[in-house]
Amino acid sequence: MARPSDTRARIQAVARELFARQGVQNTSLRQISDRLGITKPALYYHFTSRDDLVRSIVQPLLDDMERFVSSRKPGGDPRALLGDYFDLIWRHREVIVMMVRELSVLSYLDLGNRMMEWRQRLIALLLGDGLTTTQRVRATIALGGMADCSVEYADLPIEEVKPTAVEAAAAALGV
Repeated sequence: MARPSDTRARIQAVARELFARQGVQNTSLRQISDRLGITKPALYYHFTSRDDLVRSIVQPLLDDMERFVSSRKPGGDPRALLGDYFDLIWRHREVIVMMVRELSVLSYLDLGNRMMEWRQRLIALLLGDGLTTTQRVRATIALGGMADCSVEYADLPIEEVKPTAVEAAAAALGV
């Protein structure tokens, strides 16, 4: 018999895939439980609602992003920071696809505001404070473009996407 944590992880994996492909609102808990071959009450044992399940899928991205921006110090190598940031968003690309596919996911855990705060912190780490509007726009394009690449090219190997994405982001930043 599977351990509860194994079942929980299997539920999250199937839900993440279905949410990314169909959208959160178009995916029922019944579809998830049927795909796993478990009963709906068994799914409810692990997650009290679809919202609870979505939160559990989004939370690792939140935790990783917070750790990432909190652990960095200003003045580091911008290209290394961009490369590490790309690795982070690539790891969570299914969640990012899910958010892009269905923008209502951004309301979970106040994700939209948190992501904007992280972006501002990343921009400060990359370029410092007191930036001109031009520098801020270039940084937004750099970071947003990298995130877009993790969605647009999610089915390609990271080795095909990361070097070009990081180089383009560095060029946009002028570093």
